[in-house]
Amino acid sequence: MPEIIDFTRLEIHRKRSLSVRDFFFRYREELSLTLKTPESSLGTEIIEANLHRPGLALAGFTEVYSHQRIQIIGTTEWFYLESAGEEKRREIFDRIKAFPSPLWVLTHNAGPHDELLKMCLEQNIPVCSTARETMDFCTELQEMLENWFAPYSSVHASLVDVYGVGMLYVGESGVGKSECVLDLVERGHRLVADDTVNLIRRGNALIGKGSDLLGHHMEIRGVGIVDVGKLFGIRAIRRAKKIEVVVELQRWREGERYDRTGLDPIYTEIIGRRVPKVIIPVSPGKNITVISEVIAMNTLLKMTGVDTAQLFNEKLKDSMKSRNIKDDPAALSGEAHE
Repeated sequence: MPEIIDFTRLEIHRKRSLSVRDFFFRYREELSLTLKTPESSLGTEIIEANLHRPGLALAGFTEVYSHQRIQIIGTTEWFYLESAGEEKRREIFDRIKAFPSPLWVLTHNAGPHDELLKMCLEQNIPVCSTARETMDFCTELQEMLENWFAPYSSVHASLVDVYGVGMLYVGESGVGKSECVLDLVERGHRLVADDTVNLIRRGNALIGKGSDLLGHHMEIRGVGIVDVGKLFGIRAIRRAKKIEVVVELQRWREGERYDRTGLDPIYTEIIGRRVPKVIIPVSPGKNITVISEVIAMNTLLKMTGVDTAQLFNEKLKDSMKSRNIKDDPAALSGEAHE
C-alpha cells in the first residue's frame, strides 16, 4: 500500500553555523552573559551544539581536544589555572592557542586570567562571563544550541493534540483532514497546525508546529479561512506538540486490505524518528473524529504497557488451548494419541 507522503524523501534542512555575534545579542540576557573582549571579537562561528570543558587540555592532554566547541571554564578549571601560577598559565595558553575555539565562557562571574585574555585578543576570539552556575548554564545553553542545529523539514498535513497525544494527519487533498481536525477542536482538543506542519527533531523527539504565517488559521472548503484561536479561545490551540502517531486518511478502496486486529503495527520514519502509523479508510457516514479519539486513547494505553490487541490474542490462544484440553483428556495427562 503506497504512502500518501513518502517521509523518507522529505527535504531535510540543518543550520550549518551560528555566528557568535548573533548568539551573544540573542541570548545575552537569558544567559546573563557579559562580554570581556571588544565587540570586534564576535566574528567567530559556532558550528556544533556540544559544549566542552577543557580540563584535560589545560593539564596538557590535547590529543582529543574538541576545540571547535564552545569552551566552558567552570569552578574546577578556574581554580586549577589560579593555582598554576603566572608562568605555568603562559605555558598552558601558549600550547592551547594552536587550537582556536569560537568562544570561551567563564561561569560563576569568574574573571578571565590575563593569559587567557591575551591569547584570545591575539586570535580575536571572544571571552564572556556569566553569573550562572556551571551545570545550570551548560544545560540551558546546550538546549538552545540543539534547537538551533536540529534537523527540520515541513509537510502538508494537520497536527492536533488529542488527549495529550500528538496526532499528525496526512492524506490526499480533499480527503477531510481539516474537517476532522476542526471537529476534534470543537470536542475540546487542541489545534497545533493545519495545512503546513513544520517538523523539527530534538534529540529523540519529533516536534511539530505551525508556520509563522498561517498560525492557527484553517481553510474549510465552502466556508473559507477561519481563525481557530479567536473562534474557540486559547484553550483550543497550542504552539507545538511532540508527534506520537501518524494518522493517514485514505478514501475507501474496494478490495483493499486494511488492518483489522492491530497485531501488525505500522511505522513510518520521519527525520530519522520511527513513529507509529494508523491508516483509516474514509467512507460516507464514518465518524473519523471518534475513531481519532480511540486511536489517541489506545496510544496512551500502549505507552503504559497495555497492548489490547496482544492481550486479546493471548486470551484467545489460551481459550483455544483450554478447549483442546477439554476435548482431549489425554493432553492434560501428557499422553499422546497413537
